[in-house]
Amino acid sequence: MAAYDFIFDGLGLRKWCDADVKADRPMGLDELLSKPTAGGEKSVSAWEFPFPSLNALNDACPALPRSRDMTKGLEQAFLGAKDALSYVLDPLTQPLSWMLEGSLWVILAAPWWVIVPILLLIVQFVARSIKLTGFVALSLGLLAFIDHYDYAMQTLAIIFVCAFLCVLFGVPIGIAMSRSDRLRRALLPVLDMLQTLPPFVYLIPLIFLFSVTEPKLYGIAIILYAIVPVVRLTDLGIRLVDTDVLEAADAFGMDSRQKLFGVQIPLAAPTIMAGVNQTIMMSLAMVVIASLVSAPGLGVLVLQGIRNLELGTGLVAGFGIVILAVILDRVTKASLERFETGRRAQ
Repeated sequence: MAAYDFIFDGLGLRKWCDADVKADRPMGLDELLSKPTAGGEKSVSAWEFPFPSLNALNDACPALPRSRDMTKGLEQAFLGAKDALSYVLDPLTQPLSWMLEGSLWVILAAPWWVIVPILLLIVQFVARSIKLTGFVALSLGLLAFIDHYDYAMQTLAIIFVCAFLCVLFGVPIGIAMSRSDRLRRALLPVLDMLQTLPPFVYLIPLIFLFSVTEPKLYGIAIILYAIVPVVRLTDLGIRLVDTDVLEAADAFGMDSRQKLFGVQIPLAAPTIMAGVNQTIMMSLAMVVIASLVSAPGLGVLVLQGIRNLELGTGLVAGFGIVILAVILDRVTKASLERFETGRRAQ
């Protein structure tokens, strides 16, 4: 006897419930365990009374769907729309594959004695710190010494492309949110969903839409996961600009465009740079997880250590990821401090 038989019997729906039941349909394990024995029907005590979930109601009325029917229906709906989605998304996302493939080819085709000096020049130009440049040189030398140079460069190439695209799209979205409360209310639930979804969930629909061999598969996952901080902090930074400063800009006759680029963005730059820093860190975290879907780099070695139970391989690759995280964090923070110092000196 099912727990909720009394509801459907009392409503006179028993014939409807049992109309579609086939005698030869396979029985699940839970149905076999709940099947009445020869001694009589199995009763349900008040202590064991189940919540009226889909499965519990299906036990009493087989005409109602089960939870696995709902998930199967969702899967069938997604697969039905797959071709249409792929037809639209493939040409839109193909440039991402070209950018990732091109950056990986460039950074691996060029010799180390070309790439490393270029990276050090960029660090020196951005941070203007000899100590930090020396630290980056020592760190890259250590990664090369343990034969992890190629893997580290692959990880950096992916982060550069994905973080650049996050900033390219995220900052304008944040600016638009700061200037429109209606748009902000519409986008906040989307940003909340992107920020709270587990990283592995990003890969599930993308695996069905794109081939595992296409770089845009992991590129889209990284961008969706990492774009949230730069969008949120751009919106927050512009909204926190002092109203007195904006009133002074109005008094000087500035229009909205002049106030945005001449007042709001420069004053919000520290907050925006903090969002860029977080975006880079989240890109690095997602690159490791994206190795499950053919993303190259140090994440491949971490995955290899897990699959083959190679403790040393996994730990050394993890140490390399920590080094890259420290480098990226120190460089972005040093550039922020340099920007702040320059702005105060003006």
